[in-house]
Amino acid sequence: MVEELVAAGAGLVTAGLVYAAAAARVVKQYERGVVFRLGKLRPDVRGPGLTMIIPGVDKLRKVSMQIVTMPVPGQEGITRDNVTVRVDAVVYFKVTAPAEAVVRVEDYRFAVSQMAQTSLRSIIGKSELDDLLSDREKLNQGLELMIDSPAVEWGVTIDRVEIKDVSLPETMKRSMARQAEADRERRARVINADAELQASKKLAEAAQEMADTPAALQLRLLQTVVAVAAEKNSTLVLPFPVELLRFLERATPTQQLPPEGPERSS
Repeated sequence: MVEELVAAGAGLVTAGLVYAAAAARVVKQYERGVVFRLGKLRPDVRGPGLTMIIPGVDKLRKVSMQIVTMPVPGQEGITRDNVTVRVDAVVYFKVTAPAEAVVRVEDYRFAVSQMAQTSLRSIIGKSELDDLLSDREKLNQGLELMIDSPAVEWGVTIDRVEIKDVSLPETMKRSMARQAEADRERRARVINADAELQASKKLAEAAQEMADTPAALQLRLLQTVVAVAAEKNSTLVLPFPVELLRFLERATPTQQLPPEGPERSS
């Protein structure tokens, strides 16, 4: 009798251990558990830690609450100014309502991916090329709003959307390069012209000062000669202005000739 009781107790303990092993589930810290009992959703969402379900009756589905980084495949489209481009993006999202993410949509990851691709093509068609290249922050906000509107009903919140790269045709790249080169050349010519204007004004002032003092022109000429001679050139061309001759002529007194004597008669 005692042996039968011991055997029955051991059988119950074994059955209890088997039942506990079948019913025990572990939900990780970044997960939440959604329980279906006979196909019906239970209102309570299981938190992290050890949780128990009824084997064969309950079905536990774990949903990750981490932020998901999903790359959006490159989408080709025509911008509003008729330029063909290819745009890549990345979407950051997370599940905020596990029950809604499991019940309302079959695969929320696939749904978000398709919505992101569709929204990206729509953004390309509504934007101009300059906006895609320079005003990405505004486009990112518009793209995030377009994806987040339907995703809220799926229990998903879009955290951030970023446009990674904008690929242009080679012909468009060459055209933009020529345009940038022409713009840089135009600015260089304007800067050179402005420098010439300023230099001409300074030269005019210097010429006015030298006109009042003729010796200053000669000193400037000698300074130029010294600067040219310092270059160790084999040939030195020295201009000799007429003004210098006049200056020397004024500086040297005129030599008077001796008077002639009376003529001798032969």
